[in-house]
Amino acid sequence: MIYIESPEELELLTGPSIFLAGGITGCPDWQQETRQLLSDTSLILFNPRRADFPIHDPTAAQKQITWEYEHLRIASTILFWFPKETLCPIVLYELGAWSMADKSIFVGVHPEYQRHQDVEIQTGLIRPDVEIVYSLMDLAEQVANYLETLS
Repeated sequence: MIYIESPEELELLTGPSIFLAGGITGCPDWQQETRQLLSDTSLILFNPRRADFPIHDPTAAQKQITWEYEHLRIASTILFWFPKETLCPIVLYELGAWSMADKSIFVGVHPEYQRHQDVEIQTGLIRPDVEIVYSLMDLAEQVANYLETLS
């Protein structure tokens, strides 16, 4: 696996890639757990969660949002995770937007996520091909199975 963390850039996209879309603020670092679960894959993994976000830099938000915007578009697929600790309004927005595209997506919802029913119903209506799962382990397994279909 090749790991790219915001604000890093990838020089050349050389294989299947995945963007980790999900809660960042006010929730556990699920991205690192997912990184470990996918470490044996051939993926290029785009992680928007920075180890050290420059909160006092007035240009940081613009740079971060732009990085996410660009990498959501270049990624082969997007993994969405909704943790129980936050409603993730931006992630809901992104899921809505990307559900309308032809791009492969994977959706996981913590069983205690407050809006799980909304994610389930909306995704089921727009993307009935997407099987929602309820653990990071199951989400990683879906991604691994997807990669097998590519080879």
